[in-house]
Amino acid sequence: MLPPIQKRLDDFRQLSRVHAGSLIISVFGDAVVPRGGRIWLGSLIRLLEPLGLNERLVRTSVFRLSKDGWLRSEPSGRRTDYLLTPSGQQRFEEASRHIYASSTPPWDRRWRLIMAVGELSARERESLRQALFWQGFGTLGGDCFIHPSADLIAAFDALAAEGLGGLLHRLKPLLAADAALGAAATDGDLVHRAWNLDRLAGMYEDFVSCYQPILAQLRDEGGEVGDDSAFLLRVLLIHDYRRLLLRDPELPDVLLSPDWSGQRARLLCRELYRRLLPPSERHLDSQFVLADGHTPEASVALVERFRDVDPLLMQA
Repeated sequence: MLPPIQKRLDDFRQLSRVHAGSLIISVFGDAVVPRGGRIWLGSLIRLLEPLGLNERLVRTSVFRLSKDGWLRSEPSGRRTDYLLTPSGQQRFEEASRHIYASSTPPWDRRWRLIMAVGELSARERESLRQALFWQGFGTLGGDCFIHPSADLIAAFDALAAEGLGGLLHRLKPLLAADAALGAAATDGDLVHRAWNLDRLAGMYEDFVSCYQPILAQLRDEGGEVGDDSAFLLRVLLIHDYRRLLLRDPELPDVLLSPDWSGQRARLLCRELYRRLLPPSERHLDSQFVLADGHTPEASVALVERFRDVDPLLMQA
């Protein structure tokens, strides 16, 4: 039987279909942004090749990310750097606050609602539902979207950025205490009605089942892992965790069950990330190159990610 680290890397390499663009986004957010937000395309290709992404796939994916407004190119002689666009940078900063957060913020016990107060076609309503889903909103009926802590101004800005600005005049943002949503409805009732957390819990459990053996291997072997393998594992860890967070409304802990699997996944991700960080950064020091041949240093802020991890929490 393969050791867990080798098995995870081999399983990914054997996937018949890889969403390379999404993986590259994860690499930019986790590894490129701390080094200035730009990288030579050839260096990116070299970093991802060990995961089974060939040069053509990386080039095609980067081109598509550029068309979608995530990246822009900047020639330097015969080489080209790719760097984040301003909108791409903003998206990464928002994602980073969720990925590397120590915990969910305290809840003020007020619900954020977005009400549809004008006529919406079925297509408009579905587009709105999908856009707000990716912002963490649940639904109460077809015309009410709810979240306990979302920034309503930022939510409307995001809708406009998604091309739904024409719907904003038919939407009304509201703040409401739980009592205003119905005397018989508890906060738990609202969570149950607005979100189906069972599927998300199962996905978190799969994440824990995948990465817990890897953490156990690192503990048993005193944390020893090759620099290149550490980087590849770090990429897959953050990529898989980020994909879960995209589906997670990130409800306050008080609204979740005490054994919520998302909390175990968060603790696991933190400890594993901290163990992988030093060797993976050594790999980037040797392989990360800009078009002019320069290797930028990582920001000191990188070492603050998951700084508050208490490994003892993971012993249970």
